[in-house]
Formats: sequence, structure tokens, C-alpha cells
Amino acid sequence: MSFSFQQEEDCLVEKCAVFGAFNAGPEAARLAFYGLWALQHRGQESSGIVSSDSERLHRHAAPGLVANAYREEDLEQLPGTIAIGHNRYSTSGAAEGAHSQPVLRSEPQFALAHNGNFPITTAMEAHLKKHGVSCQKLNDSEMMADVIHTFMQNGHDLEQAITRAYPLLEGVFSAVAMTTDTLVAFRDAHGIRPLSIGTLGDGYVVASETCAFDTVGATFLCDVKPGELIVIDKNGLRAEQIVPGNLKLDIFEFVYFARPDSMLLGRSVNEVRQNLGKELAKEWKIDADIVVPVPDSAIPAALGYSRATGIPFEMAIIKNRYIHRTFIRPNAQMRQQDVRMKLNPIPDLLRGKRVVLIDDSIVRGTTTKKIAKLMYDAGAKEVHVLISSPPVAYPDFYGINISDQSELIASYMTPAEIGAHIGADSLGYLSYDGMIRATGMPASTFSTACF
Repeated sequence: MSFSFQQEEDCLVEKCAVFGAFNAGPEAARLAFYGLWALQHRGQESSGIVSSDSERLHRHAAPGLVANAYREEDLEQLPGTIAIGHNRYSTSGAAEGAHSQPVLRSEPQFALAHNGNFPITTAMEAHLKKHGVSCQKLNDSEMMADVIHTFMQNGHDLEQAITRAYPLLEGVFSAVAMTTDTLVAFRDAHGIRPLSIGTLGDGYVVASETCAFDTVGATFLCDVKPGELIVIDKNGLRAEQIVPGNLKLDIFEFVYFARPDSMLLGRSVNEVRQNLGKELAKEWKIDADIVVPVPDSAIPAALGYSRATGIPFEMAIIKNRYIHRTFIRPNAQMRQQDVRMKLNPIPDLLRGKRVVLIDDSIVRGTTTKKIAKLMYDAGAKEVHVLISSPPVAYPDFYGINISDQSELIASYMTPAEIGAHIGADSLGYLSYDGMIRATGMPASTFSTACF
């Protein structure tokens, strides 16, 4: 599963991380554990790992963060030198731990971990019905796994099965899959979600983001190309272009989703985000005393804006890094305190100051409104909100799965109206052209439908 709009969070949330390891050490599952830890930001609902001991596949999955989903004895029950892993962020309203990945199937043994979204499942459903597989309790990732598995049951190996299943996969996927002796990685024709290959010793690792390579000590080798299938087995690594690729990476990977220490399309995410701030500085001249980011994703953009304008940068909002999605849902009264639970202003830095408050996006506007109020309550004289992306005004079912356009404040309010709604002295968005310039790549490289 990929994205959905979370009503309780007022943000766009990334929902999956995938990781794979082949012959990169004697304990592939432990390597996957550390890789998934590095990718925790991409999914916090559940985590799972499947490993191979050359004869059979072993699986462990549990709800919660990576740190809580695995005990030492769990990792000890995942032997072998091949493993895949997955972090999941479920759709709103899904049961805790339901549909955790990797998906494991037997006869023949096969496992799959998927980052993506299938807004259309008609072809998969028809294929599975033809083969006597009920779709009633399956999500899109599980349908994908079962479609591939039907081809394997008809005698095709994993590479052949994915190739034959590919025309039925009408959506977004960056995926890893495995049998007892083979690891594969593959992307949809547009490469909307990232996926990269690294080397570690004589083996290979696969990850949603390159920051995971740094954590496990791997070296970046290449990105999996759109429409490409990478096969890793005892004979090494080989690539097959299943369909022609037409790159359309979701630009929100640069704006918000990816970790700043990752590389996307050969570009530093941190550098691009600083460029977003520099472009903001060209477009929005504000007479202010300090520049303050909404932590953490807006920090590089705020730094870029500060350096371009000369206005001092201040970390005047502190994030409680121990606030995550948990099994205990706060009651209605506590939900009103959600921003104060996560963010706390420093009055000594804000009192009497004219503040440029920088964030990466506005969805409903409720969180931005609360943060602006925090600034005023802490003594800020003025609060000018700048957003390092254009207004998110449209659903993008292949990238950000927002089903109802009315959830997006920019779809029914002008920037001036949004500024008045959030109670700021002013509100400015980065232009579409400014966002594209910050990446250093043409607009045709990206999926930008939400703008």
C-alpha cells in the first residue's frame, strides 16, 4: 500500500518502505532489520521480514515501529543470506497490524514486499477469479502477490512470473520479491516511487531510499529503472527492461517524503530542499527577524531561505521525537492537544520577533493554523508562513491517494483566504516553476498532478 490522507494527522503520509539483501552477510534478516530502521519514516504501522535458509522461507511480522516489532529471538528465527523486509503505514481505519508485509505464499514458496498503490485492480481481480482465488479479503499488495503466484504455480520461475503478471499491474509499484534462492526488484513503468540497488561485500542490497545503504554500510550502485526488473541469484545481477520506461518520480519525495540524507535521481534531497528555500527567497521578500522551520522536513528549506536572505535561522520549535502512531489512540480532548504533544515553541527566541515560519506543504490547514497560534502564544510579534511547494489542490491517485478533493484546503480557498484562515500575517507558496527549478531537472521528470 502507498499513501492516504490521515484525518487525525492533517498531512500527506508515506506508507511503505521495502528492503532486500542477497549474500550481503551471514544474517540477512538482521541486515534487513537495520535497513528498515533507517526507513522508519516511510511506515510506522507494522514491520516484517522474510528470510531464506536455502530450503524454506521464514517470516516474522508485527505491529508497531521497527524497534518494537522484533525481539532478538525473532531475528534468530529468520536464518539465511537472503531476506526482504517491509515497513507499512496502513490506510485510515485499517486494523492494527492487518495486511502486514512481506506477503508470503507457498507451493511454490515466494514472498513480496510492495511500496505503491493500485487505484485500479480490475485486471488483477479478473485474473484471480479466473484462477479460483477470492479477492474478498485482499488488499492491492496481496492481489499483486497472488497474481504473480498463479504464474509460478503454472511452472514459471519468479522472473518469468513477474514478466507475465506485469500487464495486469495497473498502478504504482516499487517492489522486492524472493524465492529460496533468488531476490528481485522491480518498478512500474513511471518509477513513481524510488528504488535503488547497492553493493555490500560480494552481495547486494535493495532499498526504497539510499539512506538505508549508509546505515548498513553498503555502496550505492544504481537506481532500478522505470519498467525494469533486476534479478539477483547465484550467477550475479542482471537487468531486464520489461516495458519501456517513462520516468515520473513523485516530486513529493523531494519536497517531503524522503529523508534529507538520501539521494534521488543522483541529487541530494537535502540540497534540493535547500534550493526550495532559496527559490522561496527569490519570490517572497519579507522583512523579518528570524526564520523558523516546522521540524523536521522543513529544516533544509528554512536554511536555504535564511542563507539567501541573511535573516537568522532559529530552531524555535522543538519536536518531541518520541511521538509516533501508537496502539493507544488519544481521546477527543487529547486530539486537540496533538500539535502541543509533537511541537513546543521556545518563547525566548520568539518573544517580540517577526517570524518567517517555513513548512513543506499545507493539506487541510488545521495543523498550520495551530502552529501559527503557538507562535503568537509564545510571544511572536508577526508570523509570516511560507510553504516550500505550490498549493496541493488536486488528488493524485497514482502518487498521493487522496480520494476526496474537498479534503484539500487549496481546492476551495485562495492563498489569501488560506492565510486568513490560519491566522497568519501573510502566507506565501513557492511557485510551480520555482519548485521545478530547485530540482535542477525538467518538469517532465516528475509526477506533479496534485499541483
